[in-house]
Amino acid sequence: MSDVRQLPLFPTMPGRAEDIFKGTPLKHTIPLFQAHLAKAGKSTHTIKAFTGDLYLLLEYLGDSLTVGQYSIDDLNRFLHWLEHGRDVPCSRKSYARRVTTLKVYFKWLHQLNAIPHDPAKAILQRSGPAPLSDALSPEQIQDAIAFARTMKTRKGEIDTRPELLFELLLDTGIKKGETINLTPMHIDRLNPLRPSLNVRYQVRNVYKERNIALDPKWLVLFDRYMAQYQPKITIFNCTSRNLEYILTDIGKGADIPFKLSFEVMRWTCAVRDFRQGITEDLIRQKLGLSEISWHETGGKIRRLAEKQ
Repeated sequence: MSDVRQLPLFPTMPGRAEDIFKGTPLKHTIPLFQAHLAKAGKSTHTIKAFTGDLYLLLEYLGDSLTVGQYSIDDLNRFLHWLEHGRDVPCSRKSYARRVTTLKVYFKWLHQLNAIPHDPAKAILQRSGPAPLSDALSPEQIQDAIAFARTMKTRKGEIDTRPELLFELLLDTGIKKGETINLTPMHIDRLNPLRPSLNVRYQVRNVYKERNIALDPKWLVLFDRYMAQYQPKITIFNCTSRNLEYILTDIGKGADIPFKLSFEVMRWTCAVRDFRQGITEDLIRQKLGLSEISWHETGGKIRRLAEKQ
């Protein structure tokens, strides 16, 4: 069968499925994939879920990649990010569906002869319970704080940012996106003995706010940090990737046996609160989770606490 086909006038915007080729950006194929799913009898719910999964792939790898540029390594890194790097709980059911999305989507492209090979064909569905995430023990927390206090800037002076970031995440369990968007206005220090952090988050396209207590001692560190860095708008005047590097460096310097990340800090915060006797519903509200998502998350927190 010949692979020769007439290319569309605007090659990155295919008008029909047969116009897709290896140089077509994935984002431009989504409407045609939705039409394919509908024609195959898939429900509106399934089409919406599959579409959301593809947009997550674009979020992780960027929206400039063409369908011919995806590899099995790219897809495996994406799936690992969903479970361990996105700072959003990924249930076993959601993980399995996302694998299915990749398999259905790239098989469709391969059958169209749009791509020479199916990069999702070798991805394996996993069975059994999801592995527990990592969380710092009380001893590891102290080691991490001690090392963070020794970290220096390029000029050789003590850097306040690592300790500020670590203790903020330890106390609040906020996500990476929430952290990078924080401004001084989010900190309520009207009562110096009971300061708090106001975080705006989204649940099912509805914006909500949650108020999280801060350690009064953290304000002292915060003031030192503000004097050192003098940020103009957001508290952390750097990229989220820079903050990830800081956590990684703290973990390595404190000899933590696993990679320190925003996700690890979120689990650590929850486990520490649980061990201190804070009720599960208060922990759930602190993390900004729905009652449905807490069913799995709460079980993991209990198991991590037992493990420690």
